[in-house]
Amino acid sequence: MPNQINHLDDLITEAKTLDPAPTAVVDANERNVLEAAISAANEGLITPLLIGRRPIISRLCEELSCNYPIIDAPTPEAAAMAGVQTVKDGHAKLLIKGYLHTAEFLHPILKELRKAPRISHVFAAELDRYPKLLFITDAAINIAPELETKAQILQNVVDLVRLLGIEQPKAAALSAIEVVNPAIASTVDAACLAKMAERGQIKHAIVDGPLAFDNAISAESAHIKAIESKVAGDVDIVLVPDLVSGNILYKDLEYLAGARFAGVVLGASVPIVLTSRSDPEAIRLSSLALARVAHHREDIATS
Repeated sequence: MPNQINHLDDLITEAKTLDPAPTAVVDANERNVLEAAISAANEGLITPLLIGRRPIISRLCEELSCNYPIIDAPTPEAAAMAGVQTVKDGHAKLLIKGYLHTAEFLHPILKELRKAPRISHVFAAELDRYPKLLFITDAAINIAPELETKAQILQNVVDLVRLLGIEQPKAAALSAIEVVNPAIASTVDAACLAKMAERGQIKHAIVDGPLAFDNAISAESAHIKAIESKVAGDVDIVLVPDLVSGNILYKDLEYLAGARFAGVVLGASVPIVLTSRSDPEAIRLSSLALARVAHHREDIATS
């Protein structure tokens, strides 16, 4: 197994040892997007290929004293399609979402670049009160996944976490409570996912559920509630019931707990960085580092 990554700075350090990845910045018509691309290039993480409206990008490049190749695309939809084409042509190894909306960005990716049965998103969270990275999925793409989709989402992130050095990740299928209640569908799904992992339908992971967030993250909480679990207190992955609960969890941890994050889209032929238009530079950089390291380690594992 590769060495285990426990901190976002470890990702950035490793990414800097690799050659910069040719990276398509899709819809780079906005100053913050371009500044983030320049910063990532200056850190040695990427070599940007800027896609969008050439007059606007050229003006911004002049203001910011940068000189990168530009592919002219008059609309966000055209920019997204051009980004996919750069991957298919072998000119880009990573994709970054710029100022366009997520649905516009993902539409041609789902059609042309999907590798796994399901495309999903994961956040890697670094928290002061947790000793390793906590992977949260899916808080960005799949809105209300049913059981089969949840299993596919979980397999995507298990495969990523294994690349980051954890041979058998521990995953908690979250709900509001830790017992099966047919009135709460997510508890039934969680119990099914745990049994599916036991039977090898989700590979290379220990899955437990349903677990509430407190007894997933805290062995003491699980002990108080008399829950016997190999996952509680040592969880690597939390699978949220739906996008809304995942998005709330992510933003609570960021704004109230001061968590640091990296995020990446899984299941496509190349890693995809799907940052929000309001995300700070630190999240963009750590997300690119996660994408770069994961892509490199996957190449080694499959070569």
